[in-house]
Amino acid sequence: MRSPQVDESLNDEPKKSKGFRFSLKWEWALSTVFGVLVIFGVIVFLIFNSFMTVLMRQEKTHVADSINVVVERLNNQQTPLTSAGVNRQLRPRAVLGTTKQPGASYNNAVITSLARDSQTVTVFDAQGNELFATGRSKVAFKQTRKQRIVTQTINHRKHLVGRMPIKAKQGNHLLGYVQVTDNLRDYHTTQVTLLQVEIVLGLMAALAAAVLSYSLATFLLRPVEAIRDAIHAVREDPQTDVRVPEMHHQDELSDLGALFNDMLDTTQRYMDQQQQFVEDVSHELRTPVAIIQGHMEMLNRWGKDDPEVLDESIKASLQETKRMQSLVQEMLDLQRAEQIEVNYPNEVTDVSEVVLQVFDNFKMIHPDYIFILDDDVHHALQAQIYRNHLEQILIILLDNAVKYSQKRKEVHLTYESDRRNLEIAVQDFGEGISQENRDRVFNRFYRVDKARSRTKGGNGLGLSIAKRLIEAYHGRITIESALGHGSVFRISLPILSDADAQVLNEKKEQIQAANDVPGIQSQLLEDSPVDSAEQPDDSSKSDF
Repeated sequence: MRSPQVDESLNDEPKKSKGFRFSLKWEWALSTVFGVLVIFGVIVFLIFNSFMTVLMRQEKTHVADSINVVVERLNNQQTPLTSAGVNRQLRPRAVLGTTKQPGASYNNAVITSLARDSQTVTVFDAQGNELFATGRSKVAFKQTRKQRIVTQTINHRKHLVGRMPIKAKQGNHLLGYVQVTDNLRDYHTTQVTLLQVEIVLGLMAALAAAVLSYSLATFLLRPVEAIRDAIHAVREDPQTDVRVPEMHHQDELSDLGALFNDMLDTTQRYMDQQQQFVEDVSHELRTPVAIIQGHMEMLNRWGKDDPEVLDESIKASLQETKRMQSLVQEMLDLQRAEQIEVNYPNEVTDVSEVVLQVFDNFKMIHPDYIFILDDDVHHALQAQIYRNHLEQILIILLDNAVKYSQKRKEVHLTYESDRRNLEIAVQDFGEGISQENRDRVFNRFYRVDKARSRTKGGNGLGLSIAKRLIEAYHGRITIESALGHGSVFRISLPILSDADAQVLNEKKEQIQAANDVPGIQSQLLEDSPVDSAEQPDDSSKSDF
């Protein structure tokens, strides 16, 4: 047990400041928001790029259309281009047909091309001299052999610049050049608008994701809060019965809650066992210690000078010492029986062989008794149980049958099976047990007749050990009794198939090989409560 100082330090530890921290709900919510924003950003980026690519393609188409319209208007000339001639062909009044000059006609395509605010149309002669411009352009003239539309940065802004030579339809000789500069004003305006819309949508998506994820986290993490509350309750009171409430949905958190409850139940059981162990031992040791102390005090006062009193006190003290030794051994056996799941998970035993061996041993050591074996199996049956434990169970039952069959010295041992379970019954023809006592015969230190049980030996632990052993191996033990007619104790164990027995044996061999511990089997046998080679003695006996 921990000292008070250690417990106090442990209790104070969680109270220390650990700095600012997020709760799991907020971590979940922020992580979800971050994930939503990343996914949203990737999708928006792809859509935005696709949309802007389409817009850029449209802008290039407009530039190309403007170039083609101007070239189509001017390539009918036979003489080199002049400023007056270009102005006559491209000025709005000529285009609209408001002059009286022949050949001037209405052309909506030219009006549309020259009327765009975002575009500047410039016409050069063959030597690169500017002849016509719809506005001021900062793009220098460059000769080109064919139509080219390129992207160019002017004053830190992207522009489209299209160039194309003007060649006469007749003779295909060079007349000049046309250059169209598009400042992409509509393109940039649409780009900014889209970015603003995307930012607003992103913030709305983040807010919605935060609210939804926080609400969902609050709902889904209720089992974690229940587990936390249970931990705090157990920490404040280790004996509390507070457990994680049963969860109706089946998921990992419900499994965690069930495992946590199982762990608390197991811990509580071990604590109860430890407390009961201390109480039982204290109670049972009180009498022999008081007897030994009384004899020692009597000898110390006057009895040591009387040989008869001295001899009687020594014998009584030795007898009580042996009884305490037997008590301690049986308590250790009981503690081992409560830890079988950990120490003996893969043991396989031939039950038929053990039953016959124990039956022969009792016939040999009790020649004045009649032992009858009713074997309805007649073949080997295997069960998942440690051999020495099965021997100990049978020894406890047969020893009790012998102990309480004083008048009719006869004991029957029955061995039978069905498809799933094997059953061993031990019947005596002794005193029998009443219904009231029958429900308590498996309790620790319980004796039907305590005065007579003292004379027969034992400490009332045998049946408790047998019950713990048989239940640890998923079996069961029952009793049938009638006063004056004797009792029948029945134990039942699941039958192990040959395939399952082989799997367990292979697993046991693998564990032993992995541990690489020499003589591990012999060590297990040494640590076992009852050695199969030993004869039953007083330390393994018990009574009810």
